[in-house]
Amino acid sequence: MLKVSAADFQRDIGRYQDIALREPVAVTREGRTSTVLISTEEYMRLKRRDRQVLGLDDFTDADIEALERSRPDPAAKAFDAEVPR
Repeated sequence: MLKVSAADFQRDIGRYQDIALREPVAVTREGRTSTVLISTEEYMRLKRRDRQVLGLDDFTDADIEALERSRPDPAAKAFDAEVPR
């Protein structure tokens, strides 16, 4: 991902818009990424995934077996207190 300062972004916004059609452009302010510019197509792809609802019929037998065999990372135990019992 290309990183560019907010000042450089403002000076040449057209250039960075063109680049964002091919790859994300991170805009930084005081050395920290504040925003990311992406193409409309990428944004729409991400929004579709955000709303995707899967039913059991969407999983293969192999998917279900893999889920049944999976175990949480031991580091995840740190979050046990956040789950009501």
